[in-house]
Parts: sequence; C-alpha cells; structure tokens
Amino acid sequence: MRMILAILLFPTAAAAQDLAITGATVHTVSGARIENTTVLVQGGRISAVGADVTVPTGIPRIEAAGKVVTPGIFDAASSIGITEVDAVDQTTDVSMAGSADLITAAFDVTYGLNPHSTLVSFNRSLGVTTVAALPSGGLIAGQAAVIDLAGDVPSDMVVAARAAMRADYDEGAAGLAGGTRGGAAMRLREVLEDARFWAANRSAFDRGQSRELAQSRLDLEALQPVLAGRVPLVVETHRASDILSVLAIAREFGIRPVILGGVEAWMVADELAAARVPVILKPLTSSPSSFERLGARFDNAALLHAAGVPVAFTSFESHRGFSILQEAGNAVRHGLPWDAALRAVTLTPAEIYGVGGRTGSLERGKAANLVVWSGDPFEVSSRAETVVIRGEVVPAWSRPQELLERYRTLGTMPPAYTGGAAP
Repeated sequence: MRMILAILLFPTAAAAQDLAITGATVHTVSGARIENTTVLVQGGRISAVGADVTVPTGIPRIEAAGKVVTPGIFDAASSIGITEVDAVDQTTDVSMAGSADLITAAFDVTYGLNPHSTLVSFNRSLGVTTVAALPSGGLIAGQAAVIDLAGDVPSDMVVAARAAMRADYDEGAAGLAGGTRGGAAMRLREVLEDARFWAANRSAFDRGQSRELAQSRLDLEALQPVLAGRVPLVVETHRASDILSVLAIAREFGIRPVILGGVEAWMVADELAAARVPVILKPLTSSPSSFERLGARFDNAALLHAAGVPVAFTSFESHRGFSILQEAGNAVRHGLPWDAALRAVTLTPAEIYGVGGRTGSLERGKAANLVVWSGDPFEVSSRAETVVIRGEVVPAWSRPQELLERYRTLGTMPPAYTGGAAP
C-alpha cells in the first residue's frame, strides 16, 4: 500500500537543486521564444522565466549565452525502463508474452520498472527526460505509465501510473483474432461490453449470479477508467480504414482513443480532427513496409497538423530514444512548423497522458524538466549540455560514455587484444 501511495502522489526530486540558467534562448512551448532569458528553478519546480528575473543571492548559475533551453524531451511511446535487451526475454517486462489470452488489461508496467537500466541513463544524457512506457502484445496489452528518467527506486520514476491502456488494431491483432480484422473488432467489442456489464452488475457477479463474462475480474476492473473516459485507449493502427473502425468503436463505448503509428492517418485527417483524436507517429516512416502502410509518406505529421490534429512523436527506438529529435527535424524538413515539432516532443505527449499541468512546457509551477542545448535541438550536431529532471542536474554518465573513457587511452594491452602476443 505504501508503494502504491508513493506512485500516485506528485513525485518530487529527492535532491532537487535551486539553480538559475541565464542568458539563453528559451523555448517555453506554451508561449513565445524568449531571447537572453533566465530560468529560475527552486524546490524542483520552475519559479520564474523571463528576461528580467532577479536571481537570489547564493543560487548557482549555469551561464547559457548562445545556448538553447527547451523542456525535457518526452517520448510518447517507449519501452525505456521496462526493457534492456530485446532478444533476451528475461530482461524485458513489456508484455505477458506467455499468456494464451489476447487480453491482459490488468497488466501494469510499473511493477517491472528498472531505474538502473542502461537505457535510462543513456537516453537521459542525450536530452530525453520523460517517456510513456507502453506495454505491447495481444489485442489489449495493459496499462502504460508516464515516467521520468530519474530516481533510485521504481516508485521514484513514476509521474502517472496507469496513465493509459494500450491496444492494437492492426495486421498483428487481426492475426491473433482468427486472421481477420472483423475478429479483432468482435473480440474488442465483446471485452468492452463485458467490462461495462460488470461495472453495472458487480454484486451479482460476486454472488455468481450474472452471465458468464469473457475476461477475468481484474481485466474488467482495469478497463473501467477507459470506459469512464478518465484515461485514453492508445491503439496501434495504421491503415486508414482501420483508423476509422477504431473511431467508430470509440464512439460506441464513449472512450478516448489515441492513434499510435497512424501511417495512413493523413488520409483521414479531417475525421481525426473532428473527433479531436491525437496521433502519435514516427515521422521517418515513409516506406510501404506492409499492406497496411501503403500510404506512408514523410509529410504525414505536416498534413495532420494542418488539419488540426494533435500530433506527438515517438521513435519506436527505446535503445535510441534520443533519435526522436532527428525524427522531429525531418518532420520540419517536410513541412511541419518548427514550433509544432517541438510541441510534439514536449507538451502534446504530456497532454495526451494527462500530465500537461505538470510537465511539457517551461512555466511557473511546473516540474523543472529541461535541457540546455549547444544549438538547435533538431540538428544532429547539437548536444544536450545540461539535463535537469525535477530540478536536479542529472549525471551525464552513460554506458557508452563509460566505455569511451575506459578505452580512450589503451596503454599496454593484454594478450587477448593483441592476437595472443605480448605487445
């Protein structure tokens, strides 16, 4: 119970620092770009942003003239923190792959979080401060969590537990449901209908006096926040007609869908905009790698944005989560406004998962998750010079950097490194 309470409460940094970043070009995301600006951080939160901020005596300063400051990068669909080596099952906690069922709605990724994963420190050192850790597998995979890439124990990482439910409605889901999308739709509707019936007949169910239900009590209970509209149903789907099917099911049950992947989302942009349904996509998806992705194109994000669809980005690369910045830069190259691209990797994902009031922009009172960049963050030559999470400057250490330092000066090498002969 104590751990659950810790997860649900607003997390604060155990070693939050008071600091001031001065002289930078600041992109607040919620407002205009501000030149020669100070960001004041106190108690783990942003206390002031502006060109005329007075820094209290004794607060450490980070001189950032000529630098760029943005909110920390938020990957909207990741497995950072719940996976280590994809090919080694014992190191992954993203799915109940051994389950014979298509529905594992009660599965909660927070119990598998590993704050000491090398992927956490690696991506964090490159500017990623927050991710939505999503489960995968089956028709309904389970409950996602929003986590900051900081903390020594799992509960320290969690910003919002059970922030979304993850589902699939694509070729893979159809293959699991008898080989057809009709089968997947039938199974999904059956489970949602049973969850709605269970909520209205709990007493009868507990007495064994209700009709037989398709899922366990735990799964039906886990779906209640989705049916109540309190959390979104994040559905991976790509084909335009499949996206419309998801929208129809969402209307039928009064749920809030989020389209994940959405390779052909541009083809139904007007319908998505009318329904106010966000799309989380990978901007560099441009090749028709399957029949459900024949409409892939580089300007997907630009077309959706122009239609008024909220757009967030993911790299689908947890081992290279930082590549989301290159993805965003390419979206700009293909017509998306620069400010919209920055919003797609900061505030929009925060809003999708219900934490926009806490993070995603540089505003007074929000958590101090921010990055000082050497230049434009979407330029591959730019570096994350300082990363701050919840007011704490986090270490720049990562395993690749450690290996670099280890072998920077080789010195006298052991025989194994010289073909068996002594140097």
